[in-house]
Amino acid sequence: MSETQNPTPNGAPNGGAAQPTGPLVMNLQYTKDLSFEVPGAPEIFTTLREQPRIDLSLDVQARPLQEGGNVFEVALQIRADAKAHDQTAFIAELVYCGIFTLNVEPQMVEPLLLVECPRLLFPFARNILADVTRDGGFPPVLLSPIDFVALWQSRRGAQTAGAPAANA
Repeated sequence: MSETQNPTPNGAPNGGAAQPTGPLVMNLQYTKDLSFEVPGAPEIFTTLREQPRIDLSLDVQARPLQEGGNVFEVALQIRADAKAHDQTAFIAELVYCGIFTLNVEPQMVEPLLLVECPRLLFPFARNILADVTRDGGFPPVLLSPIDFVALWQSRRGAQTAGAPAANA
């Protein structure tokens, strides 16, 4: 005997919500931490005559949300330090996260978590950083696209050499 399910107009059986399926599902994205400071304000705004030099660091972290599960939190961490004439113009720090469900073979988990997931989060984090620096009184910081494959490969190379993973 077979069970019959009556699909609803949204395609979900028996009136339930449609569940996204696939090898990678982004369940949620959010700002976990955002900090913007201008230590030299208000003087920096009157003395700043040129575009400040901006040093960027970027890191990707991933952790499982349950032991042995397939749901992970991926955190894209970005820090921008702006200096002009040895004076700090601003410091912006952002941790932008996503909760992802992975339905893949174990050997595919690491590249998905450290390449594809941050690639999906990056445009949103880029926009937040641009907005916060513009709203802080400076020209917006517009990050160039990031090669997450190269970042992942350099991290793997550093780990196999016994060194800690380096920031981009």
